[in-house]
Amino acid sequence: MDDEAAVVVTGAAGALGEAVVAAFLAGGRPVIAMGHAGARLDELGAQDGVHSVPADLASRDDVHAAFATADALPVTPSALVALAGAFTPGKLADVDEKGLDGLWRSNLGSALWAAQAIAPRLAARGGGSIVTVGSKTAVQGKAPVAHAASKAAVVRLTQVLADELRQDRIRVNAVLPSVIDTPANRSWMSADLAARAVAPAAIAKVIAFLSGPDAAPISGAAIPVYGDA
Repeated sequence: MDDEAAVVVTGAAGALGEAVVAAFLAGGRPVIAMGHAGARLDELGAQDGVHSVPADLASRDDVHAAFATADALPVTPSALVALAGAFTPGKLADVDEKGLDGLWRSNLGSALWAAQAIAPRLAARGGGSIVTVGSKTAVQGKAPVAHAASKAAVVRLTQVLADELRQDRIRVNAVLPSVIDTPANRSWMSADLAARAVAPAAIAKVIAFLSGPDAAPISGAAIPVYGDA
């Protein structure tokens, strides 16, 4: 990878997103930070090595427009980390059309549109990496119905894209978090769960590895990053 090869991070202004951005910057890789316009995205964009591009990540048109904007930057995307997503609790009886549609668009749609936009750009440069974010609940255990279903779709999307994009030397993998140790989560976690929750920086290191050359043999994997949580 050349010095101008950048990582696109969607949902970059969230707690995990900021840790991922920091991990890439520490490794000398510039970042194109995509997310909803606002102060947090502006603060990220003010850092050396970060280029912020606002976008509604659940909108196909907005995502493709954001990547077109990124084409004018002095860096070239070599990887995508699709972090953007949403969470809504609820059992079967709680699911309604608006909530389901919102989770489907935020979780599956944001990953799909970003992958769709970056894939031809990665293919043109000879390959690259895509990392999506599923969830422990996508593959096991009790879970909020709509959220788990949307994250399960992200995991299956990852597997399908790994097969489809292999010929273009694009690797596609997922990480599966459970409870992440963030200020927002600590507001409701018990002391026991807080002790077991996984730090964003620890997950970010796994994502950075999957996005780098040392992970060249890995594609189509769903990597648990939930520790004991």
